[in-house]
Amino acid sequence: MAYVALYRKWRPQNFDEVKGQDAVCTALRNQVESGRVGHAYLFCGTRGTGKTSVAKIMARAVNCEQPERGNPCGVCASCRAILSESSMNVQEIDAASNNGVDNIRDIKEQVQYPPTAGKYRVFIIDEVHMLSSGAFNALLKTLEEPPPYVIFILATTEQSKIPVTVLSRCQRYDFRRITADTIAERLRELATAEGIQAEEEALRYIATQADGAMRDALSLLDECVAFCPDGEIRYEAVLNILGAVDVSVFSGLFRALLRGRAGEALEILNRAFLEGRELGQFNADFLWYLRNLLVLKTAERADGLVDCAGERLKQLREDAEQANKAVLLRAIRVQSELAQQLRYASDKRTLTELSLIRLSEPEMDTDGDALLSRIARLEKRIQELGKRGVVQTVAATAEAERQTEVPEAAGTVVQEVALPRAAYEDFMKIRGELGSIAESLGGIYGPMLHRCELAAEEGGRLTLCCPDEITEKSFQSGGLKALENCLTARYGRTFSLGTKYVRGGTAARSYRITDEELREQIHFPIERES
Repeated sequence: MAYVALYRKWRPQNFDEVKGQDAVCTALRNQVESGRVGHAYLFCGTRGTGKTSVAKIMARAVNCEQPERGNPCGVCASCRAILSESSMNVQEIDAASNNGVDNIRDIKEQVQYPPTAGKYRVFIIDEVHMLSSGAFNALLKTLEEPPPYVIFILATTEQSKIPVTVLSRCQRYDFRRITADTIAERLRELATAEGIQAEEEALRYIATQADGAMRDALSLLDECVAFCPDGEIRYEAVLNILGAVDVSVFSGLFRALLRGRAGEALEILNRAFLEGRELGQFNADFLWYLRNLLVLKTAERADGLVDCAGERLKQLREDAEQANKAVLLRAIRVQSELAQQLRYASDKRTLTELSLIRLSEPEMDTDGDALLSRIARLEKRIQELGKRGVVQTVAATAEAERQTEVPEAAGTVVQEVALPRAAYEDFMKIRGELGSIAESLGGIYGPMLHRCELAAEEGGRLTLCCPDEITEKSFQSGGLKALENCLTARYGRTFSLGTKYVRGGTAARSYRITDEELREQIHFPIERES
């Protein structure tokens, strides 16, 4: 016997077996049970949600000799004839290939003849939006006032293309996308009935990729069974079949983009490409991954909105903490633009690489989203520097200011110097303007001063830290006097300066700021380590 696809073999036989369309099935079942059956129905919804299956169940139910709570019994002569497609009472027309006026005229001629057995003649017109305008006009009168023994069931995936004159003559029922939980539950039932061994995670991923269509999920399961005929369907095998990648790959890609490591991001993409991953699917999955991060970042209770669990959900939450909403919104916009471009592109890899480079380097763009991403990166960098102790705080008191040197090199001893308030203010002012002072100094000493750092000693004496002995000797031989004269002319008072050779480089560049000033500049808690 020839193999029958799972979606055909397990097509629902009554309203109770239809998954995910409870409202529609309840309404139709009540109509059959009460005898208040309409003459025209319009079933709207995306592919694979059960429109044609429910239409066939309805056709059997209205003709069933012994209906059970509005469901067809499946054993009477009428039900068996319709199931075997040998009944003249039910006709299914594909409007995609029979969309002309002549096809509608054939239907109008058949409408004139009552059923030879049963109560109703049912005409199921699938993809009805494909009918021409002339065909719709030819159908209108018959659709409005058919004989009492005729029922029309129209099915469409694009209800916006149906004329209003047709809509007003039909009872409309909208078929919703089936949730991933419902699809996964149905897959488990069928796998058990068919003797198929499959990991729960694999079935969940198939249910997610079906995008709300039960038929698509069963077709994907058929593919997986063919790939693993004698073994268990594992999550990795499903990824290979669909050309997809695991969440951990997108986590590494996202973190690389967040840190501005374009090269690392391109290496991740290259590995996926060499493994045979389809770039369109790769981009779609990465876009969905970014969407999940944004949902976790925005919604207080996002468990029901993110179709992920266990370690992968934990990883998503950790990644969501790494970026703010502005970064995620820009990434989603860039990836959405890429998805549109890939539909018609001949070189998908180059476009994908350019997109990743854009995400890793927001300075390449000049729009508002890119600017927000750059600000977010700077804020994150400041926070990291604060945690490492690079931002230095100075406690200000009425009597004195405590100055702390925090060198960048690890293992350097931190030196604390007590300065009077006036000396501290002079030191901070001169140190902040040291670059412009070097320009004013000019000559051979100006460029040397650019390479030096200013430090404060006990008592308020200022010391010029030189990077090498030649610079120190040059200032001692006359440059220090020239610098003191330049400061006197600039600030109107005399300064006492000294020099010091700092082995291994100049003094560390660090921020010297009071607690009050620091709190005005940043907005995260300040903690001091003893």
